Amino acid sequence: MSATLAVLLHELDPDLRLLLIERLDAPALESSAAMNNAGTGHAANCELNYTPLQADGSVATAKALSINASFERSLEFWSSLHEQGRLDPSAFLHQAPHISAVWTPQNIAFLRQRFSQLKDLPAFSSMRWSDEPAELREWMPMVMEGRDPQQGVAATRIERGTDVDFGALTRSYLKLLTASGAFTFLPGTEVKDLKRLRQTDMTEADWQLTLRSRSKRHRVRAPFVFLGAGGGALPLLQRSGISEADDFAGFPVSGLWLVCNEPQLAERHHAKVYGKAAVGAPPMSVPHLDTRWIDGQRSLLFGPFAGFSSKFLKQGSLLDLPASVRLTNLLPMLQVGANNVELVRYLINQLRQTPEERHQALQDFLPTAQPQDWRLSVAGQRVQIIKRSKAGGRLQLGTEVVAAADGSLAALLGASPGASTAVTIMLEVLQRCFPDHFASNHWQERLQRLLPSFKQDSFADPAVLLKMRERSNAVLGLSG
Repeated sequence: MSATLAVLLHELDPDLRLLLIERLDAPALESSAAMNNAGTGHAANCELNYTPLQADGSVATAKALSINASFERSLEFWSSLHEQGRLDPSAFLHQAPHISAVWTPQNIAFLRQRFSQLKDLPAFSSMRWSDEPAELREWMPMVMEGRDPQQGVAATRIERGTDVDFGALTRSYLKLLTASGAFTFLPGTEVKDLKRLRQTDMTEADWQLTLRSRSKRHRVRAPFVFLGAGGGALPLLQRSGISEADDFAGFPVSGLWLVCNEPQLAERHHAKVYGKAAVGAPPMSVPHLDTRWIDGQRSLLFGPFAGFSSKFLKQGSLLDLPASVRLTNLLPMLQVGANNVELVRYLINQLRQTPEERHQALQDFLPTAQPQDWRLSVAGQRVQIIKRSKAGGRLQLGTEVVAAADGSLAALLGASPGASTAVTIMLEVLQRCFPDHFASNHWQERLQRLLPSFKQDSFADPAVLLKMRERSNAVLGLSG
């Protein structure tokens, strides 16, 4: 997220001096690291939680359409940078069909309803349905192999899906920025404190950041600060002292993957296959079997299984959660706990899982899976948003931009779909925090060159969406 914002700012105003601070020794080792997230180019092609079932038997499609449009915006951004010779998509982007697969009568009925509504929308017009075993064996041979022939299975498939190594993408962004000469990257440096300096009649208020590395402790000043530190953004937001921070708390959820690096098995499965989440499960725990390309190596990941740690970052402190509790957010946290009993029960059951139970969950997807071919890997931490409202504390499953009233500071809270929609979210940050610049002819012209569809509506005009996809397919090497 931070690297995306930095690239956008540089493209809009190359004279800006940009500083990116990273507490770890290298970039993208935390949330963006490939093994710490699903790597799915989230376009709502296969994620069933983006189309929840309604009381009247239909599914809601608004969120799916919004996420799909946001990912198309990311593809458009990468296409422009690649056309300029400044970004190599082969370093982070691979095509992998996106499949939704279910095998209970209730879930098959849900998937059929979802398909019947999405197929008529231009964004999902290429979606295919099948409940024919022979065709399903072509789509996902390992998922069908060894399955009871009496078990009903149904699936939808969109060929134009992607696997994204967001760690590699982040490093590509930083390489692009470093070449500009107006960018400084400080690894191994932690933000210990930040405070807003008093505004005078002559100058705008600046932020003062206290930084600490292994060798020194120093301060920097900046007129604008973005907190894109994953789970670490909430503590920094709270330290900023802005009143907008009072509305938020966080609840950390960790994850586990089962990983298969056996080349013969990895080569036989080529898709992202998403199932239906268990009742009460958070969106990040939707079970899925993924083809992954990580550091050039092809592998399979299954999960995630939920866990719990009071850390807000994978490489954080066990005191992160208790240290985030304030008088302003304690009651909303208690209200969310009381109102989400099923989620609490789900997490407890996940924590009690044995290796044998995790393997059984894998065999629901891959009936012939053997324990010796899979190892357990710890995924990244995700801090779900708890927001104070007039109706009480509310658990928000998604991302949210929190900005100071004067636009001098912004933070990104929450989790999935996150990185896939980074460009759209960062455009929101720019519009909220730099309103005058954003509306200027200079920035508008540059945005138009960078994002040709920027002033057009792909929702209302299918021709706009088609043109966006034709361009990104040609530039990024996608098909379908």
